[in-house]
Amino acid sequence: MSMPAMKTELTAAIVPAAATAAPVVTMTPKRPPRAETYAKMAKEAAVRVVPPLIVLALLLLVWELVCRRAGSALPPPSRVFKDTKELILDPFFDHGGIDKGLFWHLSASLQRVALGYSLAAIAGIALGTLVGQSVWAMRGLDPLFQVLRTIPPLAWLPLSLAAFRDGQPSAIFVIFITSVWPIIINTAVGIRNIPQDYRNVAAVVQLNPLEFFAKIMIPAAAPYMFTGLRIGIGLSWLAIVAAEMLIGGVGIGFFIWDAWNSSHISEIILALFYVGIIGFVLDRLIAGLGKIVTRGTAAN
Repeated sequence: MSMPAMKTELTAAIVPAAATAAPVVTMTPKRPPRAETYAKMAKEAAVRVVPPLIVLALLLLVWELVCRRAGSALPPPSRVFKDTKELILDPFFDHGGIDKGLFWHLSASLQRVALGYSLAAIAGIALGTLVGQSVWAMRGLDPLFQVLRTIPPLAWLPLSLAAFRDGQPSAIFVIFITSVWPIIINTAVGIRNIPQDYRNVAAVVQLNPLEFFAKIMIPAAAPYMFTGLRIGIGLSWLAIVAAEMLIGGVGIGFFIWDAWNSSHISEIILALFYVGIIGFVLDRLIAGLGKIVTRGTAAN
């Protein structure tokens, strides 16, 4: 056999072998085991939870040691728990009238806050948009807003009682008038800080006012709006507790005032604990909603 023929046969034998070689296997990244993932999550949770728990335990210890002494004006934590154990274990009782568990008092307060705060959010965003978008509106309304927002919440209560002649709408009005100002001011600041490039693009694509509001104003000013909304929800919760002390009826503010009149200091401390926890939860809810809407650009 000649040399060229041998080369041809050898090539024919090699090529099919190369063509039928095993396919290349792509290596997928190896996932960490579940135990490692859970350990990492537990570590992150511990970093957030353990320090506050340590501080809380130290505060309770100091409180117990200071107030355990004879003649102390305030009860220690151990006595607070002993005196309010029934209220803690059974918050849903209802014996008629104002003799109700803490759940019903907190529920009544939250309902008032939800209504008053919702009205304040709608009116605050609308007025803030007007003030931020219109120079004439800013010059005419901003000084008035700056004066009205300095009036204490309870100063509005006698006027609202005279106007509505009922405690329920009066409390809702106090919530509204207290929480609307930070929403207006922060929304107006956000609208005024919209970059001019955004406005130029809106003019080029010829967006109508409604489209400009929905596609440009709201997304650009949302971080400022949610800052005002977070301040507003805190002020709403403060205002309702103070207002309920005066209007009476069912509500956590009235519960605190009634406990004071009955010299039940432990019940006051328990109610204040619930007020603080719920205020914190409300703030976290608005902050979480703001983070979702603004895709993480709102202040956390």
